[in-house]
Amino acid sequence: MNYSSHREKLVSGLGGAISIFCVFWLTRFFEQELSASLLLIASMGATAVLLFAAPNAALSQPWNVIGGHTVSGAIGLIIHFLIPDPIIGGALSVGLAITAMHYLNCLHPPGGATSLIPLISGSVIDTYGIFFVLMPVGLGSIAMVLIAIAFNYKLKGRRYPQSLFDEPEPVPHYPNITHEDLVAALNEVDSFTDISEQDLLHIYDIATSRSLRRKP
Repeated sequence: MNYSSHREKLVSGLGGAISIFCVFWLTRFFEQELSASLLLIASMGATAVLLFAAPNAALSQPWNVIGGHTVSGAIGLIIHFLIPDPIIGGALSVGLAITAMHYLNCLHPPGGATSLIPLISGSVIDTYGIFFVLMPVGLGSIAMVLIAIAFNYKLKGRRYPQSLFDEPEPVPHYPNITHEDLVAALNEVDSFTDISEQDLLHIYDIATSRSLRRKP
C-alpha cells in the first residue's frame, strides 16, 4: 500500500515534470534527431518515477541511474551494429544489459528500455553512432541526477543521494538479531532487494520499539 501523504504525491509529480522538461530541452539544444529523442524521453520518464517517487530506493541512486543508462545504451548500440534483426538483437541487448548492470552494481530498470533504443530507432541511430551514449543518454541521465539532488535535498524525508546522509555511526545492537544473521538471511533470499541493510535495521528498530511501548 502507498502510505505517502498528498503533499508527497504532488511533490513527486512536480519533480518528475521538471526533470523531463529539462531533458527535452537538452536534447533539443543539442539538436538530436526527434525520433531518437522521443524514445529516450520514454526511458527517462521511468527514471523520473524512481528519482522523485522513490528517491530513497537503491535503484534510484546516482550510480544506478547514470551507470544503468550508459552501460545499457552502449550495449544496445553495439548489438545494433552486430545483429541487424531487431527482435533477436533487442532480446539479446536487454538480457546483456540486465546482466551487466547486476555485475557493475548499477541495476536500474529503465536501463532495459534504453538498451532497446538503438534497436528500434532504425537508421537514425547511425547518424551519431557512439555519441548516442554520450548525448542524449549520458548527459541526460547526469542532468536528471543533478536535478534530483537539488530538488530532493531540502525536502523532509527524502535522502538523495543516500551517500550524503549515511552517518558513520555503529550499527545498533538488537537482542534477537545480529549483523551476521541479517547478512545470512539476505544471502539466503538470493535475490535483489531494493532496500539497504541499514534501512532494514531501522525499520526493525521502529517496529520493536512500538511493540515494547505496548507492553504493560
